Amino acid sequence: SPLTQAATERMELESDLRKALANGQLEVYYQPKIHTIIGQMTGAEALLRWHHPTRGMVPPDKFIGIAEDTGLIVEIGAWVLQTACSTAAAWNKESLFPIKVAVNLSARQLFYGNFVDTVHTTLTSTGCRPEWLELEITESLLISRTPETVLSLETLDKLGISIALDDFGTGYSSLSYLTEFPIKTIKIDRSFVSNITIDKRKLELVRAIISLGRSLTAELVAEGVETSEQAACLDRLGCHIIQGYPYARPMPVT
Repeated sequence: SPLTQAATERMELESDLRKALANGQLEVYYQPKIHTIIGQMTGAEALLRWHHPTRGMVPPDKFIGIAEDTGLIVEIGAWVLQTACSTAAAWNKESLFPIKVAVNLSARQLFYGNFVDTVHTTLTSTGCRPEWLELEITESLLISRTPETVLSLETLDKLGISIALDDFGTGYSSLSYLTEFPIKTIKIDRSFVSNITIDKRKLELVRAIISLGRSLTAELVAEGVETSEQAACLDRLGCHIIQGYPYARPMPVT
């Protein structure tokens, strides 16, 4: 039955994922964030890719959930952080305009293990400065609102690392998050961006998010931008950092 098939595939993927890290099948790709006013790359999001020996490229939505459920995300996440920080350190060594690398952080990583210590150690060992690192969290991570979460995020913020709220407005959006947690960047989700040039209500929604972000002095990033018309529209509305195909797809560091 399809259900048995799905379960079998999941078990196989889980078993393969345990070996993937050790066997060098995981790679970090980077998707540039372009600043429309100065016309250059000011940041990049680190994205995990899995080159499976027989399945080829396994899309993240196929395996990130498994990594989360099994707790493998803690080890994999630590490796992604290490890789991204090394990359940031290499890029920014001689640079006048530093590039900030964003790494996605899962609830599991924050709740299990001493994540703040991991970050501290990683920054030290790679020579990456805190201001070169951004941690992207989703609204679902903030729902639990435990004192530990608040404390961890505040500690990271005090270290000089910026916290970005990913997929803003798509989850369990509570505007109080924006004041309760040290959010420095708001990412406008692709679902709002996709019809911005043809759907007046989407446009007004994005305008409102941008205005909200500005009043909280948060930086705004639009992700999943697919056309130069969308990019121009976002730029006019006041969101000047664009992540999407008109500029660049996710790509290997080379």
